[in-house]
Amino acid sequence: MSEIRVRRSLPERLTSRRGAWVSIAVVLLAFVALFGLFGQADAPAGSDVAPPTSESAQVEEALTQFPNNDEQSVLIVAARDDGAALSDADLAALTDLVPAIDAETGLEASPPFTSDDGDAAVIQTPITVGEHNGENAETITSLRDVLAANSIDGVSLQVTGGPAFGADISAAFDGADFTLLIVTIAIVALLLILTYRSPVLWLIPLVVVAFADQLAGKVTAAVGTALDLQFDAGIISVLVFGAGTNYALLLISRYREELGKTDDHRAALASAWRATAPAIVASNLTVVIALATLVLAVIPGTRGLGISSAVGLLIALAAVLFALPPVLAVCGRRVFWPFVPRPGQTRQQGRVWHGVATRVVRRPWVALVAGAALLAVMGAGLFGTSIGLSQTEKFRVASESAAGLETLSEHFPPGEAQPMVVVTESGETNEVINAIEDLPGIVRVTPTGDSEDGSLTKLLVTGEPAPGTQDSLDLVTDVRDAAHGITGAEALVGGPVAADLDARDGNLRDLLVIAPLVLAVSFVVLLILLRSLVAPFLLLLVNIASAVAAIGAGAWLSRVFFDQDALDLQVPLLSFLFLVALGIDYTIFLVHRAKNEAVEYGTRQGMVRAVAGTGGVITSAGIVLAAVFAALGVLPLVTLGQLGLIVGLGVIVDTLVVRTVIVPAIFSLVGDRIWWPGRAPHARRATFTPQDGESGHEDHVREPATVG
Repeated sequence: MSEIRVRRSLPERLTSRRGAWVSIAVVLLAFVALFGLFGQADAPAGSDVAPPTSESAQVEEALTQFPNNDEQSVLIVAARDDGAALSDADLAALTDLVPAIDAETGLEASPPFTSDDGDAAVIQTPITVGEHNGENAETITSLRDVLAANSIDGVSLQVTGGPAFGADISAAFDGADFTLLIVTIAIVALLLILTYRSPVLWLIPLVVVAFADQLAGKVTAAVGTALDLQFDAGIISVLVFGAGTNYALLLISRYREELGKTDDHRAALASAWRATAPAIVASNLTVVIALATLVLAVIPGTRGLGISSAVGLLIALAAVLFALPPVLAVCGRRVFWPFVPRPGQTRQQGRVWHGVATRVVRRPWVALVAGAALLAVMGAGLFGTSIGLSQTEKFRVASESAAGLETLSEHFPPGEAQPMVVVTESGETNEVINAIEDLPGIVRVTPTGDSEDGSLTKLLVTGEPAPGTQDSLDLVTDVRDAAHGITGAEALVGGPVAADLDARDGNLRDLLVIAPLVLAVSFVVLLILLRSLVAPFLLLLVNIASAVAAIGAGAWLSRVFFDQDALDLQVPLLSFLFLVALGIDYTIFLVHRAKNEAVEYGTRQGMVRAVAGTGGVITSAGIVLAAVFAALGVLPLVTLGQLGLIVGLGVIVDTLVVRTVIVPAIFSLVGDRIWWPGRAPHARRATFTPQDGESGHEDHVREPATVG
């Protein structure tokens, strides 16, 4: 009993006249302390695409034993603007350009060599690479400035190659995170204004969530540094804003409901906190635990995103449960102006949703079949979908490195831009070279030096296929098979294309391991919350179908409207994770309310009342979350745009179709058996004789015009 009293006293302490101010002071002190502690933290800048244990990663590790291991080559591609062949004067000018390049890089560039058709030439120059793409971007920018200062009339000079691609990605993100933050805040502000229809109320949750986002950014950066994680900070910001706003919407919606019952706004707020906190905590922990399963991922970016996102969402939860209520308590009822709820007012809240739910319950088979058909049509978009973008396809905006690669591919073997790297025992070098040279698709194999102790030799293997294509991936496999077949060579095959192949294998492995774990976590949470086996099983099946449908529809839209022939490697797993975990959020909001209503009205009518009571807030929350994810489209990488499109679309479908149509239809068809093996709630309200085709089930009661 003492534990119950303590638990029940917490919302009163947060909302009482004195307790609210004390709570605000404690929250501000905690924010200042944490921000002061982590304010200087910057997230690690790594961007490894392949698993640390992959063969390509082992090659990167082996290359540290070679002299000048901090050097990588970039290519300067020259071609005439008019498409004509390069003249002798053009080639002479290119040759004269080499000393200026050497002076800039401090290393020795190769003389220009021309293509067989004479229309293009390439200068290969090594550069000293930094620890991350940001440092390389400065080097590449300086090199491009030198080329611009020594331009050749009528000739375009484009810098491409691995370091140039990384530099262009880094440059494309300059200011992008700030743009994402501004767009996200604008979207949330607009939707909150439309939801609350108040010029004041929208500011309170927005400010609270914005502070949580800023704190989450610093804390996750510190966690990332401590654990050497790699992640995209933009996704974390979107999750914090989206989930935090969703929690705030649920709490404030119930607060408005309670204000219609009492004159004491503090009592109403405390009651709303008690009613919504279990659902908010359950939904938050579901997503957090689901994200925590990513710790088992082998792709560094996926693993890092899981841990950091979980930390960010816990901060969002704390902000909404402990910072938002005292601020609302201090502001009082007037914060809802001009539509201030008063006790005894007749409100038609939920009338539309009640009407929809009633029609679904009357004809559940029709609703279920229609909803399932829509999901099936959406899911059909998976047919013809491929996975994996080439390096040039990953940019949403044009880049010089991508344009240079296209020019290179037109006049040279496309594999020149990103040769494979083979590290072998020096004594078996000739055997390895002979084995690889005989393979179809190999242009040449070039030894480039020995390790510092002379035990290892590095080979550059140039292939014909363009990097990132299926032919290039197949060629990596062939080269590995040939190199591994040389006894005693202990040969390893790496390089960017090999890393791409390892990344595909790693992402497939992560999908097969993580997806079942996410489903298991969601099932256990629903099992604990609902104390039923049937309901969690059916709800999870619906969630899976909804997630697959959203991925299929997003893939189709990407192909048809955005000319993106494939989904990027991480998109299927992250989309599935977010859709299932966030979908469970709305399931918890709805079914938790339905179970409480079923105690008074029975299973079927309890679901009708739950849809009526939560339809508005769930729809608002879904639209906010979808719009926030759609904001990822302002970032320059196709990967994030695809993720935003799929998750945004999936949340809308989940909100308007799954929670409004499919779930009520299932509850109507299964009835009280939905709670098996637990006991079904028994309606305490009087039943009535059905009219106009209403179900004659004993728990069907007439709904009052006003829904509380």
